[in-house]
Amino acid sequence: MTKQKILVVGGGIGGLTVAIALRRQGFPVILIEKSPHWPASGVGIIQQFNVLRAMQALDVLEDYLAQSYGFDTTQGFGPQGDPLFAFTAPRLAGEHLPSNVGIRRTSLQNILAGKARELGTDIRLGTVVEHWEDTGDAVEVRLSDGSREAFHLMVGADGIFSQTRQTLFPQAPQPRYTGQWVWRYNMPRPADVTGIQLFYGRVNGGLTPLSDDLMYLFMLSEEPDDFRLERERACAMMHERAIHAAPQIRKLMDNVTESAEVVAKPLEVVFLEDEWHRGRVVLLGDAIHASTPHLAQGAGMAIEDALVLAEELASGDALDPLLRRYRERRIERCRFVNHNSLAIGDMQMGKRRDVDPAAINDQCVKLMAEPL
Repeated sequence: MTKQKILVVGGGIGGLTVAIALRRQGFPVILIEKSPHWPASGVGIIQQFNVLRAMQALDVLEDYLAQSYGFDTTQGFGPQGDPLFAFTAPRLAGEHLPSNVGIRRTSLQNILAGKARELGTDIRLGTVVEHWEDTGDAVEVRLSDGSREAFHLMVGADGIFSQTRQTLFPQAPQPRYTGQWVWRYNMPRPADVTGIQLFYGRVNGGLTPLSDDLMYLFMLSEEPDDFRLERERACAMMHERAIHAAPQIRKLMDNVTESAEVVAKPLEVVFLEDEWHRGRVVLLGDAIHASTPHLAQGAGMAIEDALVLAEELASGDALDPLLRRYRERRIERCRFVNHNSLAIGDMQMGKRRDVDPAAINDQCVKLMAEPL
């Protein structure tokens, strides 16, 4: 039976992953992205064993490992740089694979985009949906490139400020600022940074290896609601916040020299507890469950969404029941990551005292080890 065409809105990690997964199931896919270039910064991202399993399922694991840095160890340090803990994470994706990797976002984007193209995805950059209507039998779409097409399904993978979500569920919760900003910068990797290093204190931070010669430094700072990044002063602003970080972080700030290379953004969250689809339009990734980075699972949840959605669509069942199963299979994991990442951030800002990050991380590992 000929499978029907699907439109994916958004060319980020979630959108590209679902395009790959759908093409592997034989669905014709058009993917549109509003930016004329791939929307990824050059800083890094931490990904855990559940993402490694997903990369294996997508048949991109070899390229993924070649362009990332695998590690099993995590170390924690106090405000004065004193060691607090160290542990080795289990290799739950298989003994031949690391428990975690650090990878540049641009590398991950290029790997996924390359695979999507290899599988025949029709990718259109600089293109948006100008109008769409769900007729019941199809989603009729007018695109900014002038084309008009009918689709079996439209997937909104267009991020935390999703226009698809806004149109589909205008009364849904809106993204909200948590009170923290994250600051990131790539720099040379010292020989002793062979796993993630976390530094706690007034300004929390960390180091994550990305390759044999590169790592990224990140910091979390508490900022007022009206705080704005001054792009030309980004480097100086990052240095100002590092004054309150652990000594290991302060020492490395000598490498932070270019404002254009600073990636800083407010931490914002959203979570849709209720419906994730209406008719022939469904949401995925940050459009429904954008999280803070405290559990390093935001991108992982989007990637898992993509695999589950494609698997359900391949079942051939009626659309409404399979889209409901997609949500049912995903909501517990996504809720855990969203709510507990936020809880850790609230604890760091002194808003909560009932949060045990170590216990939450243990629970997260156990949950991610369960089958999708």
